[in-house]
Amino acid sequence: GEAETAALHAGLAMQKPDDLGWLQTHTRHILHTIDPTVETQGPGLGYGVINAAGGSVKHVNLAAQSDDATDNVRTHAVHVAASTQNTVDRANQIVALGLQVIAATNAADAAPLVQQIATLADQLLLGVDANGDGEISWQQGEGGLNAAAKHMGFMADGEGLS
Repeated sequence: GEAETAALHAGLAMQKPDDLGWLQTHTRHILHTIDPTVETQGPGLGYGVINAAGGSVKHVNLAAQSDDATDNVRTHAVHVAASTQNTVDRANQIVALGLQVIAATNAADAAPLVQQIATLADQLLLGVDANGDGEISWQQGEGGLNAAAKHMGFMADGEGLS
């Protein structure tokens, strides 16, 4: 949900690329969804993409490292962890760009940064075909939360949980 809200506000921000106040307001909204410790007020859930995706990386790795983990869990944990780590990496990029937008003194400087944020915000869920092979996989630099969810589904199916 936080990633969807970030993408929504990135799209809203780009509706008025010549309005610095508008760009900064929606960037603050995006930052709240990404990391509410950076921006404490906004339309997000107050948990943040970084916290949620980072927690997913940690816990799926713990599951894979447990003594009784199946080969299925070990295999798909790698895929889930890579995709969620990609999400954390993109979210951290959004924070860095967002802080630059907040510090900007004119829309001409802020708008290209917000465009980069919008691209990254879409990639939080969708990922990106980083290697140009026509597919978005779970691999480093590619998959996003959609790929993580897909591989969690494979893991659940393999464990007879679906």
